[in-house]
Amino acid sequence: MVLVMGQYSTGKTTFIKYLIEQDFPGSRVGPEPTTDCFTAIMHGETEGIIPGNALTVDPRMPFRNLNPFGNAFLNRFQCAQLPNQVLENISIIDTPGILTAAKRRLSRGYDFPAVLRWFAERVDRIVLLFDAHKLDFSDELTRAFAAVRGYEDKLRVVLNKADRVDSQQLMRVYGALMWSLGKVFPTPEVLRVYVGSFWSEPRRTCDHYQLLDAEEEDLLVDIRHLPRNAAMRKLNDLVKRARLVRAHAHIIGYLKQEMPTIFCKDSKKHNLIYQLPVIFTKIQQQDRVPAGDFPDCTKMQERLLGQDFSKFKVFKPSLMASLDKLLSTDIAKLMPLLQRQDPQRNKPLPGVLDGDFLGTFRPEHFKRHPFKERPPGDDDGGGGNKDPGGGGGGDTTRSSTACVPRDGKVSGTKAKEWMVNTNLPSSVLAHVWRLADVDCDGMLDNEEFALAMHLIEGKLEGHWLPRELPPHLVPPSKRLCESEEEDEEV
Repeated sequence: MVLVMGQYSTGKTTFIKYLIEQDFPGSRVGPEPTTDCFTAIMHGETEGIIPGNALTVDPRMPFRNLNPFGNAFLNRFQCAQLPNQVLENISIIDTPGILTAAKRRLSRGYDFPAVLRWFAERVDRIVLLFDAHKLDFSDELTRAFAAVRGYEDKLRVVLNKADRVDSQQLMRVYGALMWSLGKVFPTPEVLRVYVGSFWSEPRRTCDHYQLLDAEEEDLLVDIRHLPRNAAMRKLNDLVKRARLVRAHAHIIGYLKQEMPTIFCKDSKKHNLIYQLPVIFTKIQQQDRVPAGDFPDCTKMQERLLGQDFSKFKVFKPSLMASLDKLLSTDIAKLMPLLQRQDPQRNKPLPGVLDGDFLGTFRPEHFKRHPFKERPPGDDDGGGGNKDPGGGGGGDTTRSSTACVPRDGKVSGTKAKEWMVNTNLPSSVLAHVWRLADVDCDGMLDNEEFALAMHLIEGKLEGHWLPRELPPHLVPPSKRLCESEEEDEEV
């Protein structure tokens, strides 16, 4: 599960559409705050929307514990289901845009940071988007940072719309963002910030085009690996929760032991709450519980004020021994089982997340479909690093004249020079290449080249690319080859 959050108009919904390569029910895109609710985009056999109150009573959904946030939140929560192959392995949570100070005059009606923290505890990745033209940190954004604090290992920061600034401005915007994040997350580790323009439309011409491609590929690789490591992350969360339970049990057991039987219960209760930091230190020394396993002292003091200490359970050493056995023995037995990778988990995700065609245009990725031998002195294989900035912004007809065929086919490097001039993202162009190279020989003949032009022009006109090449788009000569192969098999 991936949580996508950020200020309004930073491209959260567009980023999700880019990952799944299609619209989803209830999605709206605009410069103003358009996403006004939490939307869980999940896989379903039919396309539709499930409201929040129905989600909390559905035992098949992982949202049953959202009831305490009440109707004010549940009326702003929904699940959009659609038959999408990416969503078979990954679910995405779209969040309302975080408002600036000027737009915070009206309350949302529910505890927005608490909801964010609920999702942050349960998701596998948190993607935080920023706009290169809007880096102001509002009060609500600061509270949202506080909600995800402690889960920095899941956090990935994205500086979006980076193709709309030049290199000098990008350097200054990146430095300002890192400086602001350093004040919000006071840790010696530096957060990784991905720079890119995450949408499937043509990018604006810029001199840091290759940087955007490399950053985009790094982020997509990180998301693509989430399903493979899901079981290991669940085991890690289990160990983390067991250690927290152990510390919590020692604290509650100590408070129960110190409470009087009959008289002065209230005064003793307040005295114990006041001395809670000292109690933490005693438990660390006596029971050898690490200091990092204890909860926040101030928050626990606030929670204990409304509790009846006489109803606390007595500490049971036998149960604690079972918990220690879980951490020391049972978890160790599970590790070898998790290291045996499930073949289904290793299958690449389709669309822009498909690892088989991510970076297809790099020479080292052509080993699967090697080029045919060229005559000596042929220069058709060079020029793979042509600057995409001078391509005319998507004029596929004019750019295609530079692709001079050799033996009736165009090599991958020459096709790359023409395709990158469209300013479409590399992942989208790689998808076009996978669809157009029907015979998988690493080259395009005249029919495959015409198919690639048709797909790119359709994409430039705003149409979605098909995940698999439909039968009516298969070139006639390729259909003949397929029928001959079927006859040979018969």
